[in-house]
Amino acid sequence: MPVNPQLIKEAKDLLSSLASKIPVTLFSVEKQMYIGDELIKKMPENQKLVLRNLINMFLLRMRELEASDIDFGGWGSRKMVWLRIHGAKKPIPEFGTYELDEFNILIQSLLMDRQRQYLYENRNLDFSYTFKDEKGVPLRYRADAYFDLDDLALNMRAINTQIRPYESYGFHPNVTRILSLQYTKEGLILVTGITGSGKSTTLDAIVDLNNRTVDGHIIIIASPVEYVHESKRCIIRHREVGRDTMSFKQGTIEALRQDPDIIIIGEMRDPDTIMAALEVADSGHKVLSTLHTSSAVESIDRIIGEVPPIEQERVRNRLADILRCVISQKLVPSLDGKRVLAKEIMVMTPSIRSAIKNNNTGEIYQMIAEGAEYGMITMEQDLRRLYLERKISLETAINFANNKRRMQQLLQAA
Repeated sequence: MPVNPQLIKEAKDLLSSLASKIPVTLFSVEKQMYIGDELIKKMPENQKLVLRNLINMFLLRMRELEASDIDFGGWGSRKMVWLRIHGAKKPIPEFGTYELDEFNILIQSLLMDRQRQYLYENRNLDFSYTFKDEKGVPLRYRADAYFDLDDLALNMRAINTQIRPYESYGFHPNVTRILSLQYTKEGLILVTGITGSGKSTTLDAIVDLNNRTVDGHIIIIASPVEYVHESKRCIIRHREVGRDTMSFKQGTIEALRQDPDIIIIGEMRDPDTIMAALEVADSGHKVLSTLHTSSAVESIDRIIGEVPPIEQERVRNRLADILRCVISQKLVPSLDGKRVLAKEIMVMTPSIRSAIKNNNTGEIYQMIAEGAEYGMITMEQDLRRLYLERKISLETAINFANNKRRMQQLLQAA
């Protein structure tokens, strides 16, 4: 959708008029509450529609430019709307410039009353946003509103309208058997990586694999729900934290009474959720979740380190018994100007299980490097593959390696 200058001017004039009504004596939360209670609540529907159309135009243009994220509002935005296009964050002048209070109004116009109250109290709000394009296709976005020097800022991430085909990942048949309910009925599977590394996309592909091939019941607990799966051979439930359940931990425990075959926990972000996930997996269910870690060894250490020292031995033994697979991934810049997936895969073997139980996680990296027959690969080995296939540069391979010395050794042997 091309940028509509007339819509931008109409919205800009409206925002400027509304912003002029904000008393200069108000700051921070008090100012935001005034905007919500006195401006947004009393705004006629036709004016709300103008602001909504402006945001929808930004979001449609964002997809045309193949951007993953949009950011605006707050002091840091320099009055502009920013997009992350193939990993690079840059301002987009064609969207226009806006004053801080104009962004405050625009962001709050997206929210319902209860969401605004939560934002005022907690200074942060996760939510999802959906609208339909000209063809009637629902477009979903994951959003986070937060404070930046007393004013509101917003990030929205585009959620894929189509699932990436599972087959495109090129997983080893042994890894596929672990991920599929058809062959493996229980255990913990982790997909890890930094923010924006495609963890949710990979989880959705695994859900789709099972949805197409196995009869079962999948419960997805997320904050917020991103891709909405259509039930095929599986019944798929989507439970959004804050809307359908109160927390990741509570949703995980509740799932036990809902006859699940697979439980997807969107993120193991705190010790309570981690322990709940371990207990559910230990009870004989198949559990998939994510962590913000860059390697399999770091993921294991992170889980054990989240509990008090007195509990670590018990958690170490439990984790060794229930962990089945760790997929750690990065999206790295490719030579065609886009990004390509690099991944590390650890599959549980008796030797890795012993290393975890004996607190010798430092030995696991070499076990992964030598475990190709099980479908294992280190991040460095996969980066080397991408370099030899001429998909990434030598510099990129070294920069994105977890173990740069090992990366250089592999490249010299190539």
